[in-house]
Amino acid sequence: MNKEKVKQLYSKKIQEFNKNNFLYFEKNSPKISDAEFDKLKVEILELEKKYKFLKSKDSPSISLGYKPSKNFTKKSHRAPMLSLANVFSEEDLVNYEKKILNYLDKKENFKIEYSAEPKIDGISASLTFKNGKFFTGLSRGDGKEGEDITANLKTIKDIPETISSKDFPQDIDIRGEVFIQNSDFLKMNNKFANPRNAASGSLRQKNPKDTKKIPLKFIAYTFGYEKGLNLNFQSEYLKKLKQWGFKTNPLNRVLTGIKNLMSNYEEIQKKRKELDFDIDGIVYKINNFEIQKRLGNVSNAPRWAVAHKFSANNGISKIIDIDIQIGRTGALTPVAKIKPINIGGVVVSNATLHNEEEILRKDIRIGDEVLVERAGDVIPHIISVDQSKREKNHKKFVFPVRCPSCGSKTIKDFNSITKKEDAVRRCSSEGYECEKVSIEKIKHFISKEAFNIDGFGKKIVEKFWELKLIRLPQDIFNLDFSKIENLDGWGKQSVLNLKYSIDQKRNISLERFIYSLGIRHIGMENAKLISRYVKNLSNFISLSKNQNLRDLLNIDGIGETQITSLKNFFLNKINLKVINELNKILKVKEAIQVKKDGSLANKTFMITGKLIGISRAETKSLIEQNSGSIVSNVSKKLNYLIIGEKPTKRKIEAAQELKIKILTQNELFKILNKSS
Repeated sequence: MNKEKVKQLYSKKIQEFNKNNFLYFEKNSPKISDAEFDKLKVEILELEKKYKFLKSKDSPSISLGYKPSKNFTKKSHRAPMLSLANVFSEEDLVNYEKKILNYLDKKENFKIEYSAEPKIDGISASLTFKNGKFFTGLSRGDGKEGEDITANLKTIKDIPETISSKDFPQDIDIRGEVFIQNSDFLKMNNKFANPRNAASGSLRQKNPKDTKKIPLKFIAYTFGYEKGLNLNFQSEYLKKLKQWGFKTNPLNRVLTGIKNLMSNYEEIQKKRKELDFDIDGIVYKINNFEIQKRLGNVSNAPRWAVAHKFSANNGISKIIDIDIQIGRTGALTPVAKIKPINIGGVVVSNATLHNEEEILRKDIRIGDEVLVERAGDVIPHIISVDQSKREKNHKKFVFPVRCPSCGSKTIKDFNSITKKEDAVRRCSSEGYECEKVSIEKIKHFISKEAFNIDGFGKKIVEKFWELKLIRLPQDIFNLDFSKIENLDGWGKQSVLNLKYSIDQKRNISLERFIYSLGIRHIGMENAKLISRYVKNLSNFISLSKNQNLRDLLNIDGIGETQITSLKNFFLNKINLKVINELNKILKVKEAIQVKKDGSLANKTFMITGKLIGISRAETKSLIEQNSGSIVSNVSKKLNYLIIGEKPTKRKIEAAQELKIKILTQNELFKILNKSS
């Protein structure tokens, strides 16, 4: 290749790198995967190594991140926030260690101790503490200069405002990662493609009050400038961070030997699916600070640390079709049917398209070649479209203005807070007029927190609907079991078991009954609030008289949104018929009023694993009846973790790390003065 062609190729790759750098750091909307971005960087660096005349101020060997946004004040980092070199294989690791040994002039039998720290896929931040007080917080920016996002960082509960420990340095920049847990991201209804983009966008809100609404987390892992840090090892520093009140990664390890690094890498890569946060690799740091100082830095990366990236969690596929799924509340969700592809050991054939706006924003069409990402337990989704491979016959997808199931008009609700239409389009039918909505409502009716009928799952709902055995919830309690006994896969005993399970659920609490109706915006917590207020089913039914609905505004936690949903629900004649019919055949227990001074007052609980002889919902109810409360995450606010059979290991580890008391089922019932 002649000199001019090399320059052209290099310039093209630099432009591509700069464009994707901008999209990743500035717009929070990457168009290529992390693996492709890393590959592009490697290609540029290899060209520079081979052809010494190549040089650019935008090269990844010089640039770090992206220039700070104009929305925030710029500030210089007291010590640069460097990037990390990457390794991708055991061979790369062997070569990396050889270079370290050569630089230190040590023989191969010299044991290098590494701090192996899983790399959270979030947003880097540097926190300056002076005399124990949180002084300033900066984003990474371009590594030399960052954005002053102090006010936004102060909204994150994981970041202590003051640290009183006597051994805390007089002046230090604590560095770490701001991120959003996958479980919290799933609850968010926003435009972001993944938790990392959501964390970045949330952290860069102009108004800190908007940032405060987002469940951001912070994990600390290193430091920049320091004055008064008297430690010798990275592992010591991580322990101190916990003592000072910071969160650290529970999967951090101290290891020696490439084989042990690889074994740990493979073990953590398998655990990725179980984690509640995204990790994209493991960072290996020389554990000894003295050796770190000797090794120093090379260009814009430290010699003493390297990132071992995980195998890609995305791949290229083709959209075969776009299907519209209809949920219990009438929400129309587009799903891409794609050519099956193996991503991280899992065969993916469907990818969510979220909503109509997502399709328009990314201009997604049937027949397109797309980049599909699957991260942890998050539903696979489409990152971007390769428009260079689009054929002329790929027409724009037109979102249905009529419900594909019942033909009702599809609508977008107007949000009075944002003054905009919601992103989600819905079927306008209110109740059981729409077949797809009806099926999903019945599935909700028999779900775990509702009637929880053993042996009556979603597949059975679909089968019984197909055979016209059920159309409304009350049909479940009036099934013709003689017909079922003659169906394929059913016998006398299985039918008797189903009948027994259904009969067992003819008694139900008021809160679970209200929840089972699947009223939009009335989840379990709102169902509990309403049940305690109305006390019995008769009073709940009387809410159908619109003038009574306004009384619910007296309940803390119930607002206009819930009132409107209840009003629309009761205006539908079929819904009223369902409630009245169920009232005739069920015994709905009056709401048990919660004690304010019960034995579990001011105590918080979380359950993991399967409980024996009692459902999780009933256990939660018992706890609440005794003034206790249920939380969904392991944090400092949790008092007790209740473990059943096959509990989630990471929850136990997190609880142990935070010194949270762990109880068995029997121990809980002893506290409740109830025998198991």
